[in-house]
Amino acid sequence: MKVLKFEERTLSTEKIFTGKVISMQVDEVELPDGKIAKRELVKHPGAVAIIAITAERKLVLVEQFRKALERTMLEIPVGKIEPGEKPELTAIRELEEETGYRANSFKYLQTFSTSPGFADEIIHLYIAEDLEKVDQPAASDEDEFIDVLEVTVEEAEELIANERIYDAKTVVGVWYVKSLQFD
Repeated sequence: MKVLKFEERTLSTEKIFTGKVISMQVDEVELPDGKIAKRELVKHPGAVAIIAITAERKLVLVEQFRKALERTMLEIPVGKIEPGEKPELTAIRELEEETGYRANSFKYLQTFSTSPGFADEIIHLYIAEDLEKVDQPAASDEDEFIDVLEVTVEEAEELIANERIYDAKTVVGVWYVKSLQFD
């Protein structure tokens, strides 16, 4: 549901960059008081994130280097939605590509924005349970280098406290699983 209170009317758009994952633009907008301002915007096709839980009630995390933050991070599996692809199919594909698991139970939880002050990226969050290892999983992206880990909720909370888990989607995932009280 779009709420348009304080709407900013776009007067013009200047495309700055179009890349493999994102594009950037500068919009000139009219503010609610009639003044003119500029907005720098990042456009993103959207992504999915998967809270994958093993039979032992452990969270499946991936460890990878994130150039934007210049650090290695632990995250729940995540992937960009390809053009024309439904988010639930992206979730199934990304879980297998990144972790080597397939889920017999996939459930949609929530969609949320990541950085609404400058980007239109949204993430569709799923929970995957009843996991089974795939004998020959789909290949991950050739520019991704990933390790897969399985951790308890308590270990994940410690990883958050130590800032090894540092991104919002994974923190939300850990807190969601904790709320289910899988002890």
